[in-house]
Amino acid sequence: MASFSAAVAHFSHSSLHSHHKPFQSQCRPFFLSRPSHSLRKGLTLQLGREALSTTIRASFTADVTPNVSLEEKQLPKGETWSVHKFGGTCVGTSQRIKNVADIILKDDSERKLVVVSAMSKVTDMMYDLIHKAQSRDESYISSLDAVLEKHSATAHDILDGDNLASFLSKLHHDISNLKAMLRAIYIAGHATESFTDFVVGHGELWSAHMLSLVIRKNGTDCKWMDTRDVLIVNPTSSNQVDPDYLESEQRLEKWFSLNPCKVIIATGFIASTPQNIPTTLKRDGSDFSAAIMGALFRARQVTIWTDVDGVYSADPRKVSEAVILKTLSYQEAWEMSYFGANVLHPRTIIPVMRYGIPIMIRNIFNLSSPGTKICHPSINDFEDKQNLQNYVKGFATIDNLALVNVEGTGMAGVPGTANAIFGAVKDVGANVIMISQASSEHSICFAVPEKEVTAVAEALQSRFRQALDNGRLSQVAVIPNCSILAAVGQKMASTPGVSASLFNALAKANINVRAIAQGCSEYNITVVVKREDCIKALRAVHSRFYLSRTTIAMGIIGPGLIGSTLLDQLRDQASTLKEEFNIDLRVMGILGSKSMLLSDIGIDLATWRELREERGETANLEKFVQHVHGNHFIPNTALVDCTADTVIAGYYYEWLRKGIHVVTPNKKANSGPLDQYLKLRALQRQSYTHYFYEATVGAGLPIVSTLRGLLETGDRILQIEGIFSGTLSYIFNNFKDGRAFSEVVAEAKEAGYTEPDPRDDLSGTDVARKVIILARESGLKLELSNIPVESLVPEPLRVCASAQEFMQELPKFDQEFTKKQEEAENAGEVLRYVGVVDVTNKKGVVELRRYKKDHPFAQLSGSDNIIAFTTRRYQQQPLIVRGPGAGAQVTAGGIFSDILRLASYLGAPS
Repeated sequence: MASFSAAVAHFSHSSLHSHHKPFQSQCRPFFLSRPSHSLRKGLTLQLGREALSTTIRASFTADVTPNVSLEEKQLPKGETWSVHKFGGTCVGTSQRIKNVADIILKDDSERKLVVVSAMSKVTDMMYDLIHKAQSRDESYISSLDAVLEKHSATAHDILDGDNLASFLSKLHHDISNLKAMLRAIYIAGHATESFTDFVVGHGELWSAHMLSLVIRKNGTDCKWMDTRDVLIVNPTSSNQVDPDYLESEQRLEKWFSLNPCKVIIATGFIASTPQNIPTTLKRDGSDFSAAIMGALFRARQVTIWTDVDGVYSADPRKVSEAVILKTLSYQEAWEMSYFGANVLHPRTIIPVMRYGIPIMIRNIFNLSSPGTKICHPSINDFEDKQNLQNYVKGFATIDNLALVNVEGTGMAGVPGTANAIFGAVKDVGANVIMISQASSEHSICFAVPEKEVTAVAEALQSRFRQALDNGRLSQVAVIPNCSILAAVGQKMASTPGVSASLFNALAKANINVRAIAQGCSEYNITVVVKREDCIKALRAVHSRFYLSRTTIAMGIIGPGLIGSTLLDQLRDQASTLKEEFNIDLRVMGILGSKSMLLSDIGIDLATWRELREERGETANLEKFVQHVHGNHFIPNTALVDCTADTVIAGYYYEWLRKGIHVVTPNKKANSGPLDQYLKLRALQRQSYTHYFYEATVGAGLPIVSTLRGLLETGDRILQIEGIFSGTLSYIFNNFKDGRAFSEVVAEAKEAGYTEPDPRDDLSGTDVARKVIILARESGLKLELSNIPVESLVPEPLRVCASAQEFMQELPKFDQEFTKKQEEAENAGEVLRYVGVVDVTNKKGVVELRRYKKDHPFAQLSGSDNIIAFTTRRYQQQPLIVRGPGAGAQVTAGGIFSDILRLASYLGAPS
């Protein structure tokens, strides 16, 4: 074994070092992996003679060729060059290689440099060869044959004649050499990093060679470059490499003097050390190669071809409405890639940023997409100055993190505490993702990968054991199951309102923020949230900045007359709301008394009735709420209660506490027990969860919002008086000209203005509930039982067994109502059934009153409602709100208006 190690050492020194004579022709033999020392020696001597011959020929040419010829061989730099990089997916098949060739040939740039990766999966296959050989798994032989077959089959598809023969000869030669090297590794059970880098780099050599032959077949002046002859890098301790630009530039100029051409096909990913030992550029190496080459050539542009349309505003797998960003600054791209977005690795950006060379991200499978341009931001970017959201370009997340919080009064003012903390973290090799420190120096918290947090916590406990025991540090706490959400944008931190909008969106989505970090570079704002809230938080902030629609997951409870009318209104307006107002209202569930319909993506409201019949399941309120609220892809949830059910109203508090918004025309919650009402309103005020109930009073009329507007602007309510029942308004508007009261009630029932049992309307209880709602909105703490109600149901008829019996018996009491009507008529007045909130005297009443015929209440027609607000500002002339106060259309319209108000509060344009 010792002798083998010595042989490997000799091979590494003599072959790997002597092979990489800079500036060889791309046609030189690939002899690096040959195990035969004598053969290596012969080839090395041969190579030396060829290189010497080339040098002599070059010197002679320089002496006899006119200056113009010499100038042609010098490397021209600048705008004439465009750089393209094609990843493994882009050259994954023979057809895709042809597509790449077409793109290159259609590029009208004067000169082109093309960087290619290995064919898709080939690099993994090459690493697998090393792993199997080291593990003494003889299947490495069949795996290498699979590599040979993949490239041989591709070559047969795209090459022919001498080109095919030349490539296959080269391919078989390389495979033979690799087989010998892998056999040596198999025997030794170990491969050095240099050997590994040399083996895995072959994929790029083969793909570049094939592509160059395809392009050359079209008559284009094209040569291919083994970038190990040109690109020199210095390995660092962080498993990365630093390019040696000066040496690389010199080698590039020499290479071009020997290989002048208009199109260069270069290998990505691979390079050499200053000692000419093969190495790789590590993660995202091909992108890095392209950026370095772009800088060396001072190219006009570097285009990275991939399989996506560009850089998204958020991960499209998490945010379906994520959009392609047209432009990003270098710093924005840098920040987004750090936080896990599918953008270029930060080091890829550094070479081109130095010279202001833009990078284009394009989709090779969708050439019509313009892609994303990464460049210096325009100083006069008019578009960015118009919209707040343009300051935030995108959002990214990092999952599976834990927060470590070190706190204690003994930290304040003690130099070196932070150094000691992060020194301990460094000692266990953990990666700190984010740091946040209170200005009081009382605590420092930082995020680390969850898999590393146990070691970090133990190291800190050990390092600060004495301080913890003495009480100078109170705790080293670990908060697991965290995720980071980062908002990225150029100078967004210096733009007023951006941070406020971000945190406002999170608060309204009921997301708790555990830690915050914002760098003075102004490029990102970072927050830490619970892992289970991460996607919801991402959706919420993405929607808030108009990068996607303001989306609300809705559950409709009670698809009766009002509920079904609302669903039809939502159906008819859906496309307009999406296109013109950026609002996406998705009904995720419809719950009836017996059955319910659920959907994961949103119910088709054009066919909801049919779907409910076909796919409806047994009604279950708990399951319904969990389904609508449990969809983390939609940050906002609203339940719309279209019933008059007391039990349903009893769940409002629990729903609001869970972060579910509630919209309802159901009066039971706001007119129920006072303590429950006060508890509900207190919760609403303390949280960012909204509770809208405009339709509980006056259907679609703006009564509650008008009252709130008066109070919020400092007005003082003296009295609210109104006709609140559309049913009773209709009855008394038509109870005239000698008509019997029972006749008018029957007419109203037939027209659908009354409840199935008219006593529900005539009892005045519904009006009393509206009075108590307005009284409480005005600040009065009244119970429903505190409101005296004059019932219009004759006392003997209150015990009738059915509505039919009641209607049959009602004519017996017509004379009583006629007498009241005639008395009012003789006095020049009309009868009106009203509710009154006397704020001054802190009481309310529901009763039948008489009004002069010139009074606004006497001017009503049909089923209109009218409400008069007498306030300090409107004392002489009350503020009047009048309009239809009953009917499914107007009530559903009132509910719909509340839903849109909710959307506005959640970030939709107002």
